[in-house]
Amino acid sequence: MKLLSHIVKNEWKTLIRGKWVIGYGLIFLLLTDTLLRFGGGGPEVLLSISNVMLLFIPLVGMIYGILYIYQSREFVELLLVQPVNRKTLYWGLFLGISTPLMAAFILGASLPLGWHGILMQDAGASIMVLALGGVLTFIFVALGFVLGLAFYDDRIKGFGFTIVIWLFMAILYDGLILMAVFMFGDFPLERFVIAATMLNPIDLARIMVMLEFDISALMGYTGAVFRRFFGSGAGILTASGKLALWLAIPAWLGMRVFYKKDF
Repeated sequence: MKLLSHIVKNEWKTLIRGKWVIGYGLIFLLLTDTLLRFGGGGPEVLLSISNVMLLFIPLVGMIYGILYIYQSREFVELLLVQPVNRKTLYWGLFLGISTPLMAAFILGASLPLGWHGILMQDAGASIMVLALGGVLTFIFVALGFVLGLAFYDDRIKGFGFTIVIWLFMAILYDGLILMAVFMFGDFPLERFVIAATMLNPIDLARIMVMLEFDISALMGYTGAVFRRFFGSGAGILTASGKLALWLAIPAWLGMRVFYKKDF
């Protein structure tokens, strides 16, 4: 545990010295403050923040995860020749990268919400949006680690797969589900839609936000089916459980690949 905390602290110091993680937090701070000043009340701002979060955090998380694996190759190999357990090293690197990104988002978004009074006024919705941003950070940094380790010797292919996966999950996925619903509309597709939704963490997070705000007009087909099948409270709990699996599986898979990788 002492070695793990030492690795995490070292990664924190490296990121803070690099300054860009501070800029990442400032982007959310300025965006949230601007929306609160010019975008109306709390619920509207929280929805706007969640829309930006669902696009921006997965992209940044995956790119920085894979970029770290590529840029720190010599550093990782140097640590591996020391008497360091591979699992400890992996979790130290993973937490040392993902926790600063999570903290930058949460602090950057929560400070304006606090001084504008939204954290007190809409506490439940604010905490959910901030928590979802943190969970998505962990999920997509883990996916970036997996891709970086899988394509350790081919950076172009690794970055290519990263952009394709982000485009697919963030933009194309809902369109493909709607196309399938349109093509096979004569069949009962509710269970298929629910199963397909659970295969995309961005979709799960979006549906949780929509269920929390209970905005039927903005839910889309997948959100409407999810709400009709589970209801608001059970739907949020179900989506939370699936997001927990999305957090555990890529992190565990990355650890297994790292443990067996011949560096």
